[in-house]
Amino acid sequence: MAPFYFLRRVFMCGIAGWIDYNRDLRNDGDTIRRMTWTLARRGPDAEGVYLRENVCLMHRRLIVIDPENGIQPMTIERGCESYTIVYNGELYNTEDLRKELLSAGYSFRGHSDTEVLLTAFIHWGEDCLQKLNGIYAFAVWDEKNRRLTLARDRMGVKPLFYSVIPRGLIFGSEIKTLLANPLIKPRLDNDGLKEIFLLGPGRTGGNGVIKGIEELKPAEFMVFEGDRVTKKAKYWNLRAVEHTEDIKGSVEKVRFLITDAVKRQLVSDVPLCCFLSGGLDSSIISKIASDDYKATGKAPLNTYSVNYVDNKRFFKKSLFQPNSDEEYIRMMSEHIGSEHREVLLDNEDLAVYLDEAAIARDLPGMADVDSSLLMFCREIKKDFTVAVSGECADEIFGGYPWYHNREILYRDTFPWSQSLDIRFSLLKQGLIKDGEEYVRQRYLDTVNEADTLPGDDELEKRMRQMFMLNLNWFMQTLLDRKDRMSMFCGLEVRVPFCDHRLVEYAYNMPWSLKSLNGREKGVVREAMKGILPDEIIERKKSPYPKTHNPKYLSAVKNRLQRIIDDPSSPLLQLVDKQKVQEIIDSDGAALTSPWYGQLMTGLQLMAYLIQVDVWMREYKIELV
Repeated sequence: MAPFYFLRRVFMCGIAGWIDYNRDLRNDGDTIRRMTWTLARRGPDAEGVYLRENVCLMHRRLIVIDPENGIQPMTIERGCESYTIVYNGELYNTEDLRKELLSAGYSFRGHSDTEVLLTAFIHWGEDCLQKLNGIYAFAVWDEKNRRLTLARDRMGVKPLFYSVIPRGLIFGSEIKTLLANPLIKPRLDNDGLKEIFLLGPGRTGGNGVIKGIEELKPAEFMVFEGDRVTKKAKYWNLRAVEHTEDIKGSVEKVRFLITDAVKRQLVSDVPLCCFLSGGLDSSIISKIASDDYKATGKAPLNTYSVNYVDNKRFFKKSLFQPNSDEEYIRMMSEHIGSEHREVLLDNEDLAVYLDEAAIARDLPGMADVDSSLLMFCREIKKDFTVAVSGECADEIFGGYPWYHNREILYRDTFPWSQSLDIRFSLLKQGLIKDGEEYVRQRYLDTVNEADTLPGDDELEKRMRQMFMLNLNWFMQTLLDRKDRMSMFCGLEVRVPFCDHRLVEYAYNMPWSLKSLNGREKGVVREAMKGILPDEIIERKKSPYPKTHNPKYLSAVKNRLQRIIDDPSSPLLQLVDKQKVQEIIDSDGAALTSPWYGQLMTGLQLMAYLIQVDVWMREYKIELV
């Protein structure tokens, strides 16, 4: 018989809601159905609606465990009080919370984490957020007090957008959900253009880009009561505390936290697999998962990697990609005894899927870095419903090059997008007003969040600032990518390195420990000695694999050329056509520095512009 905790109900789903005191929502069935349908890919298995005169909560479900229990929206009544929840996510400390609530006198109808979460909210109110370990976005409606509470997990793994309307509120897991309501118009103002062209594919926390649409920030909750927002606050912040462990103690603590986070996230009654790139982070997760599977008598772990047709033939070493992944993937798969499959992507398809990736994200994104992940997840979904991935270790343990290049480190701007001049040169003159000030303020707002200790020297202070920059920006871009591409395929992806306990510990670890032995993520490498092969531990960081096949370049160039040759293209309202033509004619070389991060260079910029055009056409974006 399976252990008790394997019987809990887990949902990776989509949620939405509509409060409107200016109308009877029972007469708006068509709009409610449209809003719910936008979430069908996030939750392909079932749907539920809670509908009252002025309140509607919607849910789409992806079944992972125990389909019979935990149906949403879920309502619990206690005396004259009634609470209803819609929830997207998973709690990794469900059983700990259940035991505490049982001892407080509560009982449970089933074994779902949904019921535990709602009961925790009933018992502790907003304070329950301090107790949660997991990934989540949820809404709880308190019928007696006519109060809606929205909340999002600490790291922002699960999305939650909203729009305040006259005497009401509309919210949903995705932007398209809000746009399915005729009260929300797809309008892009000057600030929205700044997000797309000066910060994109990054995005200011809380900004939904489209005018009137906001996003609940990570670790934020909000209360809508009566007919207005009455409270909005963060329930968790990173605080600077003295790091007291020596090297040995720090290494052991990192090993424990990583191992515990991974093991907590392996619970599933449907097939689970791991992403394996042959890099340090995915290898750690796959090794821990494989050891756990062996210890519990399960079948061998399944692992997946992504590659491109003829990529080996065209691969060229670079500073950011010093070697290909294949030999390291094979080494790790043999080391852990996994059943491994390489998903081989067609290069022409990669260009075609740029459209679907933009729709999945609801915004122009990371170009082929997005479309390849979408195609990858679609293949995995044929056999699996849950996957575990290695995102976010670089952000919290200082893995990126900009942590180690002192010139870039101390440059007073976003390290992954260092030149606004290049971005402005792409646009029609005068299109964006006050752009430099906008970007500068976003940068300052972030670095000023970094909590420090009186004894921090210049390096430690800067590293804390870099931590916040990466946590609030670069990591959010990657988490948004991972959630939207995977959930568009009905695949749940878990990210153990986002465990908030690990993030808190890493924030207060001195840089000398993070860069132990002079290596990026040095403390993590040391923690894995004797667990992973030395070749994996010593491997230089290599980013997400991209195609080197000229067929992809050709497909992207041809497509962008057709767009700018089309007088009706919405892109032509925004860009300098001659500048775009120069980029096309030079095969992207006219872009003299990366557009974003390590991967988005001239080729990816062309693909990004294709996504801008697709997004504006498909979403019928109106410039205001």
